[in-house]
Amino acid sequence: MPGGDGRGPMGGGRGRMNSNFVAGPGPQGDCVCPSCGHKSPHSRGQPCNEIKCPKCGSIMTRN
Repeated sequence: MPGGDGRGPMGGGRGRMNSNFVAGPGPQGDCVCPSCGHKSPHSRGQPCNEIKCPKCGSIMTRN
């Protein structure tokens, strides 16, 4: 990094580690069925797209 000031080659902006970007809803949030709208709490370590909706059998998505 030129100058050793941590600003990178062009000298501008903040790095990824210091950004305000949030990746997703975190451990909170729900799994939602896109077909019927059924919601169930998201379980840590269990992706929503691996869960079938208990009402209609569609694949759940993360909300």
